[in-house]
Amino acid sequence: MAHNALKTGYSNLADHLNLHPQGAPRGELLDRILAVLFSEKEAGLVSQLPFKPFTASVAAGVWKMGEKEARTVLEALASRGMMLDMDTPEGQLFILPPPMAGFFEFSMMRIGKPYDQKLLAELYYQYLNVEEDFVKNLFVGGETQLGRVFVSEGALSPDNVLHVLDYERATEVIETASHIGIGACYCRHKMQHLDRNCDAPMDICMTFNGTASSLIKHGLARQVDSKECGELLDQAVESGLVQFGENVRESVSFICNCCGCCCEAMLAAKRFAVLNPIATTNFIPKVDEAACTGCGKCVEACPVEAMSLVSAGDPRNDRRKKARLNEEICLGCGVCIRACQKKALALESRPARMLTPVNSAHRTVLMAVERGKLQNLIFDNQALWSHRAMAAVLGAILRLPPAKQIMASEQMRSRYLEQLLAKKDFSYRSK
Repeated sequence: MAHNALKTGYSNLADHLNLHPQGAPRGELLDRILAVLFSEKEAGLVSQLPFKPFTASVAAGVWKMGEKEARTVLEALASRGMMLDMDTPEGQLFILPPPMAGFFEFSMMRIGKPYDQKLLAELYYQYLNVEEDFVKNLFVGGETQLGRVFVSEGALSPDNVLHVLDYERATEVIETASHIGIGACYCRHKMQHLDRNCDAPMDICMTFNGTASSLIKHGLARQVDSKECGELLDQAVESGLVQFGENVRESVSFICNCCGCCCEAMLAAKRFAVLNPIATTNFIPKVDEAACTGCGKCVEACPVEAMSLVSAGDPRNDRRKKARLNEEICLGCGVCIRACQKKALALESRPARMLTPVNSAHRTVLMAVERGKLQNLIFDNQALWSHRAMAAVLGAILRLPPAKQIMASEQMRSRYLEQLLAKKDFSYRSK
């Protein structure tokens, strides 16, 4: 009987996580991961919570317990990174993070307690690196991706600098963040337990703003100022790491400094290359074939194997090589530019600019529409919705391009939404 209760608790939580646009495919491995991260009671309680920010009072109402008791449960979860809590002008708000980028990473950002991290590393590796369902669902389930690449600013030419926008700069994210937290790199820490890690810096995972505030409060990340974070960014760049961050323009919550051998995003980019699992920068390298000596340093530096060496076609030296770029899978990170000592590579603007969601609400709605899960987002514990939460989602829907708005309307089957979109269309036509 106890076994059935345990299984039901984790099954309920897994089913709940799958309602989120990101999703988490069910299976024995996910149940085992959740069993390490949550107690049976916690799993059952968390499965009832909304994905939107909520108060302890709201949780108490859902759980039918006193507010003080509910707050104790929520703060215990937050102390382990299974929940984020933020102090706002409206009071303390709690947020259930998705598995990635979320509580999977948070469980490995602090080395040591409270988890069996070696066991977690083995389970994560099997779930994310051996089996494909979760990573494929996360990175290639739709056009809008969870993360995007930041261009290596040192690789930009004076002409490039005129075309790069503030939100495309990792330095701008650092300089404007309200809070900055540094933790262990989840990916390399996981691989370390499996004896597969590289020697890239470990203590270099960056979180920002409200997410950083919560992680710092509970000792999952250490607080740094913008100067120290900038120095860590320089260290990451010098180590040939790629800056991969949240795919939004405003209030970026994380920037990972990724290697091509350990990091989930870069591994996904190689496994599902032609499906473009990562939003690229607005730049792409161009090879100066006359200057290229075929040394191969750009090939070694590229984290997603977009660079290769081919015959230079030199009739006087049939062994001579030159670099060739596969533009379809290039991230535009600029790591290869810094590796090239012959200055045979330079960044140029892509023909079409990549579109970046405004904020997390905009990105989440886009992902939900593309994955057929908008109704789950709208009706997620709908009795708990505030007017502000509804306005945020509807506002994000109104920012969608017309084709996506039609998809949203079809998924919602909502007369109110249809009327709202019709009014927006009329207002545009009359301008």
